[in-house]
Amino acid sequence: MRDKPSLRRHYQQLRRTNQAVHEVICGAALQFVRRTTAETSVVGLYWPLANEVDLRPLRTQLRNPMALPQADGNGCLHYKRWTGQDLEKDGCGIPAPTNGSNLRAEEISLLLVPALAVDSSGIRLGYGGGYYDRLRSDPLWANVPAWVVLPSNCVHPSALPRDSWDVPFDGWITEKGPSQVLRPSAS
Repeated sequence: MRDKPSLRRHYQQLRRTNQAVHEVICGAALQFVRRTTAETSVVGLYWPLANEVDLRPLRTQLRNPMALPQADGNGCLHYKRWTGQDLEKDGCGIPAPTNGSNLRAEEISLLLVPALAVDSSGIRLGYGGGYYDRLRSDPLWANVPAWVVLPSNCVHPSALPRDSWDVPFDGWITEKGPSQVLRPSAS
């Protein structure tokens, strides 16, 4: 099982069995944000799809301003402030803020992103739309710390298949806490 479609099916099935740890993962994400960002820093969350860890409680548990992604019809992802206002379905059919301007990369201090799986080098397996890879291929967005949120049994034990456009993430947060990707230092 080395191809992405097979791995997606496997991890979608596995995620259905992980509901019991979602609250613990949300708590680990809460502690991570408190330790790594100032209360005035904007945190980018996501609206959970089926069986994804629901981080929406962070909006009321943290003082940080929050943002949610909005997919446009051109395959691009933008973040907008989320204050609890009504949301409308975006280009992918996911609830997203529609009012206000798009936030720039330098306005966001941390991105928390869902995934089906991640490997030890930070390569994320998503649904295959490439939205986060396109966003993070921009050098400004690549500088925003981005962490995957998922159950520990969705951390793939070996390297996931990687395409040339896949952009590694900085780490992942599970019910066991955060794990940072170790990158070779530039000499």
